[in-house]
Amino acid sequence: MHRFAEHVRDVYGLESTDYSEVHQWSVEHAGRFWSELWDWFGVVGERGARMVEHGDGFSETRFLPDAELNFAENLLRVTGDGEALVAIAESGRRRSLSWDELGSSVARVARALRAEGVGPGDRVAAWLPNIVETVVLMLGTATVGATFSSGSPDFGVAGIVDRFSQISPKVLVGVDGYTYNGKVISRVAELDEVASHLVGLRKVVTIPYLEQLGFEVAATGIEQSGLERRDRWDEWLGEEPVDPVPFERFPFDHPLYILFSSGTTGVPKCIVHRAGGILLQHLKEHRLHCDIRPGDRVFYFTTAGWMMWNWLASVLGSGATAVLYDGSPFHPGPERLFDLAERERVSLFGVSAKYLEAVAKAGVAPSATHDLADLRMICSTGSPLVAEGYRYVYGGVKADVHLASISGGTDLCGCFVGGIPTEPVRAGEIQGPMLGMATEVWTEEGTPAGPGRRGELVCTQPFPSVPLRFENDPGGERFHRSYFERFSGAWCQGDFAVRTESGGFEILGRSDATLNPGGVRIGTAEIYRQVDSMEEILESVVIGREIGGGDTEVVLFVRTAAGVELDEELESRIRRRIRTGASPRHVPARILPVDDIPRTRSGKLAELAVREVVHGRPVENTAALANPEALAHFVARLGD
Repeated sequence: MHRFAEHVRDVYGLESTDYSEVHQWSVEHAGRFWSELWDWFGVVGERGARMVEHGDGFSETRFLPDAELNFAENLLRVTGDGEALVAIAESGRRRSLSWDELGSSVARVARALRAEGVGPGDRVAAWLPNIVETVVLMLGTATVGATFSSGSPDFGVAGIVDRFSQISPKVLVGVDGYTYNGKVISRVAELDEVASHLVGLRKVVTIPYLEQLGFEVAATGIEQSGLERRDRWDEWLGEEPVDPVPFERFPFDHPLYILFSSGTTGVPKCIVHRAGGILLQHLKEHRLHCDIRPGDRVFYFTTAGWMMWNWLASVLGSGATAVLYDGSPFHPGPERLFDLAERERVSLFGVSAKYLEAVAKAGVAPSATHDLADLRMICSTGSPLVAEGYRYVYGGVKADVHLASISGGTDLCGCFVGGIPTEPVRAGEIQGPMLGMATEVWTEEGTPAGPGRRGELVCTQPFPSVPLRFENDPGGERFHRSYFERFSGAWCQGDFAVRTESGGFEILGRSDATLNPGGVRIGTAEIYRQVDSMEEILESVVIGREIGGGDTEVVLFVRTAAGVELDEELESRIRRRIRTGASPRHVPARILPVDDIPRTRSGKLAELAVREVVHGRPVENTAALANPEALAHFVARLGD
């Protein structure tokens, strides 16, 4: 980051290398900034002369409109016998591919896809765990110019059909099953059923993952789907290719990925992402904001159904090794991921804020039990990381690590705000806006909110990873409603936030789940910050319950630790904690115990689903939840 700042200062006449000045330059001269990144990172391809073609709004603005590249080519520039991919199964089984082996495997996938007639305009769908083959399939798909979309096998049939049926893939690749928390889950029959619902599907390919792990698997029955046959992965790939893979180059805005919104309140949105935009965003976030260097080993706990998987795969473009993990982060014990970080000499360790809260409460103290000498950076996302989480990391994990809370979304497959290696880390704060992202906090009136004033997180200028479009969205109406209906000319992310006096950000929860008692807007994260720091509480969810007259009351549901009962004394302490740490407005009208709390498959609290159930309204897409049965705890809990 500092070297880039020096370069910008010297070439463009900035007064200093201060991050705030470099950031201001990056948004005021956006076309020049993104063009400069192309050159700085040495992107393989033709950049073209034009830096930006301004259009009417975010989606019509095109960066580097004359550029051509191949996404896979840029991730496969390293050669040799060093490890490119490392995959650890929950059972402990370890696999790795060298850079040369990865390139050869991608070439085989590209050849197999071309044999199926797959090319630009076609889609390849992966119902796969976070394993080596998932990355190889993605790179092979990008090689031939097709569009890749993935979902995790813990999605049920309905959930994955809701997604893949909207994009009509030509090829579907799945597994015979997967393991989680010590359990073996077959996906043989389910893969057949999914295939039977996909119009235009030409081929189903099965990766014998459970077989590789040593488990017996029932025979397949693909004839039910109407396809001629299902191929096993190795049979489909064929022999090792003799010739190197040819990389055809495509326009900067060529469709690379289709990602899906969580879909907890309806059918998931199909978000089509641009290859060039994703490449530049991820290279910027990795090399500058995360200080990832060639030879680093990067781990992020994710499934192939979350955008952080796509983010993790992109570290190959920085010459770093991607460390993959498939399974529960708490099996066989809460120290599981720290064991992995030690053994694999991880330099960047990525997890969710809820994971850090959970291991802190479990008493895990890696600073005393693990050798994490190679660890330079810890990233946290998925939900706001509270100040106690920062203190846990620096006290219990590693004192000289860079801790970066980052926030963005599937919508841009990247971050609006996050880590800045040259700036101080302050407990409870995200360090600042990412380069090239004109990120602000606005009031309800659409004006900038001053430091300390709550408002909506917005981006006021276009950026290269604005989605190309939503699939099945004639005229772009749903796309416009999702981001631009609230404020004209600005992207509204749907996060309630505050800018701090130091220039950082605090994310206060989803604004569409914002509480509004007595007409005062309250972010849910402000309550979680107080409640979830209590040892007696494992987790909580808070909603606003409609009580008539346009008003709402705050209702807090808590899941207590083992052996702890939510009695009057604990309720009183919870209320005092919230009143003192937040404000009297934040104190819930009711506090109720529950045995479980629903989450999306990426681990986020399903606040909106809870709110709908409490009000007696249907949750339209329970398949998007990792534990939909938890909703039953909220039915008929509140009387009039």
